[in-house]
Amino acid sequence: MTDTNAPVLQLVDLVKHFGIGPGAVRAVDGVSLTVSAGEVLGLVGESGSGKTTLGRCVVRLVPVTSGQVLMRGVDIASLSRRRLRGLRRDFNIVFQDPSSSLNPRMTVADIVCEPLRLHRIGNAAARRARLAELLDQVGLRAEVGRRYPHELSGGQRQRVSLARALSAGPALLVADEPTSALDVSVQASVLNLIARLQSELGFACLFITHDLASVEFLAQRIAVMYLGKLVEVADRAELFATPRHPYTQALLSAAPIPDPPVQRRRRRIVLSGDVPSPVRPPSGCRFHTRCPVAEPRCVTDEPLLRPVGPTGSLVACHLVTDTGHGPRLADPALAP
Repeated sequence: MTDTNAPVLQLVDLVKHFGIGPGAVRAVDGVSLTVSAGEVLGLVGESGSGKTTLGRCVVRLVPVTSGQVLMRGVDIASLSRRRLRGLRRDFNIVFQDPSSSLNPRMTVADIVCEPLRLHRIGNAAARRARLAELLDQVGLRAEVGRRYPHELSGGQRQRVSLARALSAGPALLVADEPTSALDVSVQASVLNLIARLQSELGFACLFITHDLASVEFLAQRIAVMYLGKLVEVADRAELFATPRHPYTQALLSAAPIPDPPVQRRRRRIVLSGDVPSPVRPPSGCRFHTRCPVAEPRCVTDEPLLRPVGPTGSLVACHLVTDTGHGPRLADPALAP
């Protein structure tokens, strides 16, 4: 039975390995985080960091290796498919590419109403009314319901995906890079739509992206992921003003600033080497092979994700003190 006072989503030491033994890919390796009701949590990191796998574990599209996925206090990771069916209306996902996530043989009306039919919500008349309401909410005309996905633009298809994901009224929406497959000209409109719907409907959102400008616009808190592990979790304003983990600082230095004079003065923090293989991740701190300030203990001792500073932001770095002070890589745009 769900607990209405519990966080909408709570991950406890979530692990997902693909394969068994020494050749297993450690996509997600011990991640713990929470998403509260009405909150947007941004999850950022390089390609291959495990963001999408984590999102798919959250909605049980892939089984977890170990750990808990608590949805309102209920561990859905351990539920059978039959018991899980009754809870699936409480969470949904929007995929990166709407072209591959929408059935080309179904009309928009059938696609949007399918969750209502599967969960036996309303009769035919109520579903038609809900369809009209949803299409209006996502900025589409009612006549779009008679079309097929191939007759729509990329932005329209992603709006249909949003309407389908929200049709059953979920408490949690996982948005897996929902704008990265769209033209730049429509990315802003889709982001504005997600922000408006989240504000109006009040659902919690796990927003997965590699676009730091998008996550700064949409999220209240941000979690930074590297090679299957979280390295920093902080409020949006604090993370962008005073990033503490060296990897977070390097990520922010790569994001352009819409101010030409400031952008020209910046010096990019360029990390050496490539992201290590998740099959054989480095010992100790997984970032130590690319970290410009790594110490000998970083090679042998794995840092814990612990609260630091006055606000209790979470950082996994030996060099960051409990008061929040730590290494500051050279970039004028990152100065406090």
